[in-house]
Amino acid sequence: MPEPLDLIFAALADPTRRAILSMLLEDDMAVSDVAAPFQMSLAAISKHLQVLVAAGLVTQEQHGRVRWCRLEPDALRRASVWMQGFGQFDPMDLDAFERFLKAELG
Repeated sequence: MPEPLDLIFAALADPTRRAILSMLLEDDMAVSDVAAPFQMSLAAISKHLQVLVAAGLVTQEQHGRVRWCRLEPDALRRASVWMQGFGQFDPMDLDAFERFLKAELG
């Protein structure tokens, strides 16, 4: 079974998943709303979301017929703490991280 950090960094390696995380920084979203800006099927977005859920970066909840997605920033904090152990990185400022994602992803 992969280590939690392996799952987190593998999830962050994909640009679509990083874009999804950026979108979820703003607010919780229905899966269909997450899928709307992408030129791929709902099934493909669902697979990306499954990777993010497995990494602990996103949680999903069913409300009636709609599945809602929520960002879980604690997983990002775990990755940040790991990187800080190398002494080369400043503590992660999630507000700065959000600004970076917005700038990089549009």
